[in-house]
Amino acid sequence: MQVTPEILKKRTFQFALDTLNFVESLKHSTANDIMGKQVMRAASSVGANYRAACRAKSGPDFINKLKIVEEESDETSYWFELIQAHNKIESEQLKHLIKESFELDRIFASSVITAKNNLKTPGFNK
Repeated sequence: MQVTPEILKKRTFQFALDTLNFVESLKHSTANDIMGKQVMRAASSVGANYRAACRAKSGPDFINKLKIVEEESDETSYWFELIQAHNKIESEQLKHLIKESFELDRIFASSVITAKNNLKTPGFNK
């Protein structure tokens, strides 16, 4: 199945929403409150920055914005892993979120490479 921009917009939106719902379920503590805010910022930034990338003004602008998306999805993975280790959580919800953050990271890393290669192709314009 080809991953289209519309599918990615919906997927990153759902990822942010699922993250918000997960964070709301965490036990309140100083550590969880801090990690929760960080993971919510990073996860919601994935979708917001992807939408910005879709509106890029040029190929290089698109690549730069996609790199930000890639960084945010990687950061999200980090925070989920830290939350999992700190809380010793093995829930299916968290496993799904970690898997999705890794998949999104791979998709955007691959997209950056593809976009760079497309810029090298004569006649390609964004």
